[in-house]
Amino acid sequence: MSTSQETKQLLHLVIGGELSSLDGVEFKDLSKLDIVGVYPNYAAAHAAWKAKAQQTVDQAQTRYFVVHLHRLLDPSTAQS
Repeated sequence: MSTSQETKQLLHLVIGGELSSLDGVEFKDLSKLDIVGVYPNYAAAHAAWKAKAQQTVDQAQTRYFVVHLHRLLDPSTAQS
């Protein structure tokens, strides 16, 4: 981006699926993992996460997560 108010790109991934147990975060079947998408900021990722979480509210073992990809790619963004 080359605007006067340049926005830092902070990539986030939204994934989900059925967990093996309600006590952990291990997915039951990785081949059925729902990769919702990659988003340019937390607000967009949170909106996608919320929509998917609401769609599966009656499925107790199905969970969705927001993964802060920017923290993996550039650890200096850990506070973002």
